[in-house]
Amino acid sequence: MPTETTEAADAALFLFAHPDDEFGVWQTMLDCMARGLRVRCAYFTTSATASLSARRAAESRRVLGALGVAPDDIVFPGAELAILDASLPHRLAPAAAWLAQWCRQAGTPRLLCVPAWEGGHQDHDALHALAVETAHAAGLLACVRQYALYHSAGLPPPLFRVLRPLAANGAVERTRIPWRNRLRFCRYCVAYPSQLMTWIGLFPCVLWHYLRRGEQTLQAVSIARTLERPHAGALYYEQRKFFTWPQMQQLLASWRASRPGDVERRDHPPAPRPPR
Repeated sequence: MPTETTEAADAALFLFAHPDDEFGVWQTMLDCMARGLRVRCAYFTTSATASLSARRAAESRRVLGALGVAPDDIVFPGAELAILDASLPHRLAPAAAWLAQWCRQAGTPRLLCVPAWEGGHQDHDALHALAVETAHAAGLLACVRQYALYHSAGLPPPLFRVLRPLAANGAVERTRIPWRNRLRFCRYCVAYPSQLMTWIGLFPCVLWHYLRRGEQTLQAVSIARTLERPHAGALYYEQRKFFTWPQMQQLLASWRASRPGDVERRDHPPAPRPPR
């Protein structure tokens, strides 16, 4: 579990299901550091073998280091808790407990970034749900923002959209990505050789996004939204036969039923809105 020391510095916390998910918020991390916030990152799953886990962790550490994130601010609770890639929906309780303690260390984080509720990967949706519930219990929901990765809404298999927020998730906060950063981020996209096959599919979509839209998007969150199917039609993880929406519903419901009634909130007021 995280250490008990409380960190007083203003922090922006970024949650990732897997190493390389950080591609969804590179600009937000830079913006936070430009505002003097301490960027801290946590990865909630690990790979099936120690060698692959080490490679993926090293790749993300290099990219985050190039952005300016301090080595000590990159942690891997997925490895600590032995939560394997694609199994986070089955390990909600230990992940939520770890996150609650990590948030307490941060005092009152200015921003808590989580993967979007979008039906792309079951680990992404599971992390979204547990983070939103944990933040709500801690009185931090106002500072939570979700970032899009990929989903299949409105598309036939095997197509998917990348970095496109779902309208059902609410109003979109948009930040223009400077051209120099778009070029910089394209270089980062090839910094994950252990995930070559994944990035063969992702990179053309990411490149098109930088050329055509060139924006960082964030959306607020709500517990009510996590009770709804992310979008109509087959979810991307259903198309690929990795997981199903009924499974997600059942596991989230069981976890919620096992939690204390209304977890005691902090004594301080809700966190301020994150910096824009």
